[in-house]
Amino acid sequence: MNKGEKQRVCIRRQRVCCPAPDVQSLRGIRTGGVAVYRKKAGGWLKHLDFMLLDMLCLQLSFTVAYMVRMGPSSPYRNEAYRSIGLVLVLTDVAVLLLSGSFSGVLARGRYEEFTMTLRHVCLVEAVAVVYLFTVQKSVAYSRFVIYLMAFLYVCVGYFSRILWKKWLRYRRAAEGEKRSLLIVTEAALAGEVLEGALARDYDRFRVTGIAVTDQDLRGSWIWDSTGDGTGNRGQDSGRHRIPVVACRDDIVDTVCRRWVDEVLVVQSQGAPHPGRLVADLAGMGVVVHTGLFRSGEESGMRQFVGHLGDYTVLTASMGYATPLQQFAKRAMDIAGGLVGCAAVGVLFVVLAPAILAMSPGPVFFTQERMGKNGKRFKIYKFRSMYLDAEERKKELLGKNRVEGGLMFKMEADPRIIGCRVLPDGTVKKGLGNFIRDHSLDEFPQFFNVLKGDMSLVGTRPPTPDEWERYEPRHRARMAVRPGITGLWQVSGRSRITDFEEVVRLDTKYITEWSMGLDLRILLKTVKVVLGKDGAM
Repeated sequence: MNKGEKQRVCIRRQRVCCPAPDVQSLRGIRTGGVAVYRKKAGGWLKHLDFMLLDMLCLQLSFTVAYMVRMGPSSPYRNEAYRSIGLVLVLTDVAVLLLSGSFSGVLARGRYEEFTMTLRHVCLVEAVAVVYLFTVQKSVAYSRFVIYLMAFLYVCVGYFSRILWKKWLRYRRAAEGEKRSLLIVTEAALAGEVLEGALARDYDRFRVTGIAVTDQDLRGSWIWDSTGDGTGNRGQDSGRHRIPVVACRDDIVDTVCRRWVDEVLVVQSQGAPHPGRLVADLAGMGVVVHTGLFRSGEESGMRQFVGHLGDYTVLTASMGYATPLQQFAKRAMDIAGGLVGCAAVGVLFVVLAPAILAMSPGPVFFTQERMGKNGKRFKIYKFRSMYLDAEERKKELLGKNRVEGGLMFKMEADPRIIGCRVLPDGTVKKGLGNFIRDHSLDEFPQFFNVLKGDMSLVGTRPPTPDEWERYEPRHRARMAVRPGITGLWQVSGRSRITDFEEVVRLDTKYITEWSMGLDLRILLKTVKVVLGKDGAM
């Protein structure tokens, strides 16, 4: 008999030795039903109920607003309003899927829920108004209907979300006991793990005990508050206390003799993986969750379980985008790229003669840059510097305003076409400064956007020599496709002289990315460029 067969026999014996199940045990079996484990829906399906409810509230608000203005009749009997009703539905679905309006909806408080509802309604209303002006049919609609609909949508949408969340909590409470959860962890982590498990009450866990693996604390209590993990501190401030029911040697036996639906195993980093324990518990029919590291602990990274080849893997990434979000971002890049390329043609007619007159040579400047995760590509710009700018850069490194030399920025850069310092110390700007102040040199990068080397919004691509000097934490800023504009550009442009601040802003953009953030950055870019804010 091999080791595996002995283990199975041991488990069978343990089950035989277990006393007759009590009421709680029977209740746990009944709750489990036929399925061993029912995985939660992911993606947009996770909150499909809220999405359907929101669309119903939108249509109700639209209908009531129409009836207040036009009388007791349906807007869908009016051909003009029928089209706007369809646009509202499509807009609502698009905003819900792309903006993440219901991300974390069950954990939000009333004030946060109101702000999220107001934000969602404003997005839908804005798209509807843009549509009316675009199709030049705004005169065919009553503005009173559109604005009253928005007001009703905020009110009805907000209260429906609050009431639906209350109904969900009531229904779950009426269903009876929650799933029984046993926490397996170390003494120093017990309080933190317990607090994290109880923080998501809507997951419907009922923590029935804790098994401490590095000490024998059976008979003591763990509090969901700060302390030493043994119940010696934090007792007055703790909201819950959970008994320690097992140590390392009797976890399997304890699970066999108690009502346990699921087990959460959390070990400190560096501790050996509890593979044998997980196999034993799963082999008993218990659902086992193994904590690898806490969500958001590693620089805001997100984790996803998936498959790569023949392996089940945990994928960690700073940012995440659904296929629909990726499609929307690329579609926006293509649309913006086409418009930008048309603008390049107009600018070429104006700038090319001026550049050739001031500094004979190519009108366009090409340079090798580092793209996403170190992929090299050629970037295109209108030339705003003299032809020997790269050679002269070495002589000017001492005047670099960016600390550490990981980017190069200087005032009164003599490499810029027409820029020079007068004898009295004043700076006389030239054609190159005009091009750079108004970001006209960036327009040819729309060709890079169409090619897929860049995006409209992203992080600025470094040169190879800058990239080689990056420390590991600096490379995080190139985890996405580089962009023509980005968060740090609209947060101060050349006024930011601390490269660590640039990295912080770029990392913030990556971890908090959404289509709404891209749109806000694009709108702010227009304001910054027109105002020449932070230009150098």
